[in-house]
Parts: sequence; C-alpha cells; structure tokens
Amino acid sequence: MDLSILWFVLIAVLWTGYLVLEGFDFGVGMLMSFFPRGTQENKANERRVLVNTIGPVWDGNEVWLLTAGGATFAAFPEWYATLFSGFYLPLLFILLALIVRVVAFEYRGKIASATWSRRFDLLIQIGSWVPAVLWGVAFANLVRGVLLDENYQFIGGFWSLLNPFALLGGATTLVLFLLHGSVFLALKTDGELRARARTFAGRFAIAAIVIVASWGLWAQLAFSVTWTWAAVAVAALCLIGVLVTNAQGREGWAFTLSALTLVAAVVLIFGSMFPNVMPGLDGGPSLSIEAASSTQYTLTVMTWVAVILTPVVIAYQAWTYWVFRRRLTTTDLPAPAGLAWKKVREALGGHDTPAVNPADLT
Repeated sequence: MDLSILWFVLIAVLWTGYLVLEGFDFGVGMLMSFFPRGTQENKANERRVLVNTIGPVWDGNEVWLLTAGGATFAAFPEWYATLFSGFYLPLLFILLALIVRVVAFEYRGKIASATWSRRFDLLIQIGSWVPAVLWGVAFANLVRGVLLDENYQFIGGFWSLLNPFALLGGATTLVLFLLHGSVFLALKTDGELRARARTFAGRFAIAAIVIVASWGLWAQLAFSVTWTWAAVAVAALCLIGVLVTNAQGREGWAFTLSALTLVAAVVLIFGSMFPNVMPGLDGGPSLSIEAASSTQYTLTVMTWVAVILTPVVIAYQAWTYWVFRRRLTTTDLPAPAGLAWKKVREALGGHDTPAVNPADLT
C-alpha cells in the first residue's frame, strides 16, 4: 500500500479511537444536565458519580485527538493548513469548549462549596455539548464537500458550513454521544443509577435510529460511493442491537455495539472522502491525498514510530480501563477534597500545619 494512503487510513483509525472513547465522555458530560434526580444534595451526589465514572480516563481519551491532529500535520501538511484555516471558527469553538471542560474537571472539587461545584458542573456540560455538535458539523462538511480555489484555499465562509446537511450531521453526533454515554453509565453504575441509565439509553437508541438513518441515507445517496453502503448497514444493525441488548440488561454488548456504530460512521465519512482529503463542492477543486501528503521519507519515519509506540499506548490505556472497571454508586463517594481539608483546619483551630499535606486527604 502507498504510504500516503496508509496514513489516510491510520488517521481515520485515530479519529475512530477519539470518537469512541471521548464520545462516551461527552455523553456523560451532557447527561449531567438532566440525569440527576431528587433533592439538591442527591443531584449533587449523582453528578459526582457521573464525573467519577469518567474521571480516571477522560484525559487519556483526549490524547487520541492530539495524536490525530499531530499525525495530520506531519503526514498531510496541506490538508492540515486548509482544514484549520477554512474551519477556523468551528475548531476554535471546539478548542475553547475543551479547555473549559478540562479546567472544570480539575477545579470542581477544590473548594467545599455547593455553588462552586455547580458552576464547574455547568462548565463541564457546556464543554461537552458544544464539541458533540460541532464535530458532527465539521465531518459532515467534509463528506458534502467544501468550496476551494485552485490553490486549495477554503473560500466558502463560516456560514456556508452551517448548511442543512451539516446541521443534521451535528444532530447525529449529538445523539450518538448521548446514547454512547448512557450505555457507558449503565455499564459503570449499579442500582437505581444503572436502571435509569438503561432507560435513557433505550430512548436515545430510538432517537439515534431515526436521526442516524436520515443522515446516513442522505450522505450515501448524495455524496458517497457504493461500497460505503456496508457502513450504513452496519450502523443500522448495531443501533438496533443496542436497543435490544440494552433492554435485556446486557450493557457490555450494548456498549460494544454502540462503539461499532461510531466505527461505521468514521468508515462512511472517510470512505466518502477518498481519494481526497477535502472533496470539492459541486465539482469544484478537490484536495487529493497525493497532493496533500508529505514526502516518502517523512511518511516512512512516521510509520516506524507508529509501529513501535502505538501498541504501548493501547496497552497502557487498556490497563487503565481494567484497573478502574468497578461499578459505582452514590454510596462509594468519598468526602470532597476541599471538605476534608476544611475539617482538618477546624480541628487544628483554623491554623495550617506543614505536617499535613492536603493531597494525602484526597
């Protein structure tokens, strides 16, 4: 296989890893908006459980995005330049949302204050809703095609990206991530939380079947090639499988099928783009894989690095998921770090002491 085509496939694999793993992170973050029930205290505890289900893995999941972006820059610099200049505003909004989300995860438990926690919980929700929609908008525009000039510069403008097909693409990723997050919560929680997560997963599975089918058929009939019908069929079967297995309480299978739906979506997206990295709109100029790729020497070095390091990264991440595999409930919640340190200070008469490290209390 030509190395430029190989790296086109590898970048698709990296995006698959990102959407599958970060997808349930976004889903859980969005579910914080309406999943918790009961009193304010119980809602706060349930939001803590939701955060704790993804707490050990969310930052590792984001590494897939960094790797995909870095690989695109190194393997296809022309693609990187055209994409990040033409899609500047949507990608900027995504970046800002991700930054806000990261800060919220890190700071929400630093002070023993319900108001403080609620504010950062809101930021987690915003940082999850925005990328969940905008990633779908961006990828849908790549399937549809964009306006490029003869120098492969994007000339469409920001508002041209908000076309009906792209907006439906945003709705597609939104509902897929909500479904993925719901199934993940059913897999990672127990008791009443698990039952409620299964209820949400069943509802989102029905919505996903309708919305994903609409976008997939539109993409296939208007912009895609014949063989990508297989991806559409796989996505449809997987979504039906999620609905059935979730109803049976088989969360492991439901999560696997939900992940395969996202895999099929990436296959449809990249299969529709091939042999271009940015197809032209309405017969206009397209940026091909060959025109966008780096030199053979660069691609060769990258291939050897990927062969050596990728198995190590995958093994480490798999080990992380295995270590933190236990189901969680509200009874498993420790005292917030800020509250624990506050109690120590009160016991010491309000004075700090160098003999006690706050980090030892978390």
